Amino acid sequence: MASRCEVFLEILLAILIPPLGVFFRHGCCSCEFFLCLLLTLLGYIPGIIYAIYAIVVRSDEPGDGWRRLNA
Repeated sequence: MASRCEVFLEILLAILIPPLGVFFRHGCCSCEFFLCLLLTLLGYIPGIIYAIYAIVVRSDEPGDGWRRLNA
């Protein structure tokens, strides 16, 4: 779990350079990073909006996302 200070700095970076904030949260070879990079290249504001969404809403915590069902 990220501390408040870490999240604040990631959001600040996401406002200045959107892909950098997403990179620190999700890593270099993630879908979130490449989508943020594409949105930033197409328009700065959509890149910022998605970067903040990727940092605040989508987290890398265990148990999030897809889980395999054991039958």
